[in-house]
Amino acid sequence: MSSTRWHTPIARSLRHLSISAPRSSPSTPTIPYTWTCPSPTCSCAPAPQDLDIDRKTPLLNTMPAHSQHLLICTGNSDWTSRIEDEPTPSGAFIRGLKSIIGKGGPAFDPFTHTLISTSSLPANPDPSLTDILLLPSFKRISNLQSNTPTLSNLASAHLKPRTLHPFHASLSPAQKSLLTRDESAAALLPPPTDVDRVTILICGHASRDSRCGVLGPILQHEFERHLHRAGVKGYVALISHIGGHKFAGNVIVYLPPGHGGELAGSGVWYGRVGPGEVEGVVEETVVGGRVVGELFRGGMMGDGRGMGGLVEEEIRKERGEEEGGLRLRPRARG
Repeated sequence: MSSTRWHTPIARSLRHLSISAPRSSPSTPTIPYTWTCPSPTCSCAPAPQDLDIDRKTPLLNTMPAHSQHLLICTGNSDWTSRIEDEPTPSGAFIRGLKSIIGKGGPAFDPFTHTLISTSSLPANPDPSLTDILLLPSFKRISNLQSNTPTLSNLASAHLKPRTLHPFHASLSPAQKSLLTRDESAAALLPPPTDVDRVTILICGHASRDSRCGVLGPILQHEFERHLHRAGVKGYVALISHIGGHKFAGNVIVYLPPGHGGELAGSGVWYGRVGPGEVEGVVEETVVGGRVVGELFRGGMMGDGRGMGGLVEEEIRKERGEEEGGLRLRPRARG
């Protein structure tokens, strides 16, 4: 794969800004960003016509709150409308896991939400076993069974919080222990391996919404093409519903800890991504390490903190806007 970097006009660099915390808060990370997504410098797939995309509602902070993204490798590119209804091993895995950490489950915590998605990433060759990715932990765990002991250990070792929300202060020690992470449970699971490549996830859940079903495969092809063009090795996969179909195409860019830059180890959520924005997202976020403001729905840093509030506050300060006055609207394209 080529390592050639494609150059863009110098004028683009003038748009690059840096979102940084006040000097009195050195622990707050710097989040570089560029407001507009660069226009493509080469031909790209035509955008589908007549898709009902919401281009008026501000995108910022429309990412659903979650503490971890659990991605199931199914090898399929579409699923039943409710993925837990899948008549497949992945469906059984999801049902079993939700019975533990979902509402009514023994480890349910309303302040800790694991986002569960199915993906087109290759499935385990043994249909009785499931492979998953945990993001932004950037871990892959293979050969998981769908029985209750395995799923309980998975929740204890990787999904529960290390520190409980203050709201839980009145719980008994036994109740707190049930909701708190126990990393020793990892010894009862297959050992995880690191996910060390850029991972781009695109909602392509046609059975849930036709807009993502139409756009998803087109964007998948475009991202694969532009990653190759930029000399970046990565995974590009279609995933199930992640919320916000009206903002299709919905894309999550996960940059592994070793990627370099301030966004390393984080996940960046974008909406309203069309074929014409793919090159810009690869150039700015994957290669340049910058958030594209006009497409930004939110993000998750490696330590579990969200990006949305930080980005909103810093852009508001830079623009001199009053509290609550920031509205991130898409730029009109000619």
